[in-house]
Formats: sequence, structure tokens, C-alpha cells
Amino acid sequence: MRCLQDQDALVPRPRGTLPKVCAVALAAMTIGGVVFLSPERFFGWVAMVILILTLGPLLHGLCLMAEEIGGVRHLRGEEDERGPFYLGYLRLVLPRLEDSITAFCDTHKAFLGRGSRKLLILIPVNANISHKMEEEDDNIHFYDNLPNNEINRAGIRGRVYKHSVYRVLDEHEKVHACVAEYATPLLTLYSMSQERSAGFGEPERRQQVLLFYRTLQEILEHSLECRNRYKLILLNDEHEDDPHLLSKALLRHLQQQEREEFCLTPPPQQEVVHPVAWTSSAPPSAPAMNGDCHLHEPMSREPTLMFSLEEPQPLKEPVEDSDHY
Repeated sequence: MRCLQDQDALVPRPRGTLPKVCAVALAAMTIGGVVFLSPERFFGWVAMVILILTLGPLLHGLCLMAEEIGGVRHLRGEEDERGPFYLGYLRLVLPRLEDSITAFCDTHKAFLGRGSRKLLILIPVNANISHKMEEEDDNIHFYDNLPNNEINRAGIRGRVYKHSVYRVLDEHEKVHACVAEYATPLLTLYSMSQERSAGFGEPERRQQVLLFYRTLQEILEHSLECRNRYKLILLNDEHEDDPHLLSKALLRHLQQQEREEFCLTPPPQQEVVHPVAWTSSAPPSAPAMNGDCHLHEPMSREPTLMFSLEEPQPLKEPVEDSDHY
């Protein structure tokens, strides 16, 4: 699997307004032609259109009922997986993620200091999920779990939600930390594709995974509780011969996130003051400028008392500058 750099070509986008505009234009041309060529038959055509509009939803409902009886409507059932995954899981755990990472850093000093502060949600296109990432890529190692989040849910007191922290090695053997997991609803998609009785093949599974990714992305983008706390990573399965494709995909997103969060804004500059303005004989040391951005860079220096060496000047007399008529 590999992480897609340009996902627009793979993920289906919602239809625009062009089909509706074309339909309205075609209907207007048809009605205009009927009125112009045969005005006396116009009301007959209107009655026919009303009949079609009345029978259309009825026939559509009968077809849907036939699909339910035939067991073909499993695709729509999979579309309903997006909502519960958000409402029943992500909306509960993502607002608590930052506190969990902070508590983890307090007990694991500097481990996640420059790591990702978001939940990386992996969505493989083939829906094949490994329960242990280190079995799929030996550059990924399980480190520890974040502190458990206990939430009272549906009569269950203290229901436990947890996330796992992984160490990802790059080509220079440098360790990068992240909180990552697969999207669990894909397990159902993959299981269905393995059952012959389900009539759910690989093309349908692939289409549903892409729809799952697009729909979940749209839901999360409009969620205030989850904003800036997640990252969806769509993984393609075109090239499976590279044993480190998963770690490379994670590293690409980690490096991109690090540039966006730490290096977009330069470190704060201290105000440069003439040496005679300082009370001490030596000016305060300037911050080291090595090109790196730090989370704990001091935002300001301690206030100091400054004196002016210039002689005091007399106050100026008020000057009348109003016009008189």
C-alpha cells in the first residue's frame, strides 16, 4: 500500500449542479416545443407528467423493497457505518485526545515532544487491516498506550477508550512518535467481501471504502469537536512489494504536519535595545537561531528598567491653530 499524494483522482467527488441545469434546460425546451407545435395537446402532456411524477416514487420504492428481499441492499448498510464511527467513537475520543497526550508526555518525558498531536486514522483501499502494525512493517514498533479515557456510555459505567502510541523509524534510524489506528468499520467491509453469500466483490468493496473516506472526511470537516485533532490517511494497494510502504506513508504525513505546525511561524524575536539602556553591565543573551522551531520558546523577556541619557526638554506652549471667521 502507498499513501496517495493526489487523492482527488481516486476518491469520487460529489456531483455538481450541471446535471440539474441540463435537466431543467431540456424540460424547458421540450415544453416550449410542445406548446409551439401543438398547443391543444399541451394539457394532455401536463397530465402525463403528473402521472409519471406520481408513479415514479412508487415504482422506486417497489424496486428498493425487491432489493431488500434479494439481499442486495448491503451496500447501503455499509454507508450507515460512517455515522456510528463518528458519533459513537470519534466525537467522544478526539476532544479528549490532547489531554491524554499531555498526560502521556508527563510520564514519558520528551517522547512526544516533537511528535504528532493528532490521531492518524488509516484507511486502506483494500480494507485489509492488520491488528498489529509491526507485522505489516518492521519499521513500526508499538511503544505504549495513552491513558485510558473512561466515559459513561449507554448504561456502562466507565467504558474504556484507548489509543496506541507507535515509534516509526525513518531511513536514518531516527524515531518519530505518533498515535495511529485503522478505521475499524473497514473490518466489516473486508469480512463481507470474503463471504460468497453476501454477493459483495472486490470492486464493490473498493467503491465503498472510497465513499467511506469521502463521507467521513466531510463529516469531520464540519465538526467543531474534532477539528485539528485528526488526520485521515488513505492508503492504496497498488504496490505491495515494498515492506516499508506503511511507515513511509506515516512519515510523509508526520513530516508535513511538523512543517505546518512548527515552522510556519518563525520563533519570536526579542527586541534589540541599545546596551546603555540595560541596568546590568552585559545585555541578556540572544536566543539561539539554529533554524528549528520549538514549542517551549519564551514568548517575551523579563521587563527591565531603562534610562535616557538625553537632557530633559521644556514643555511646549500650546499653539492655537483654529480658524476664525
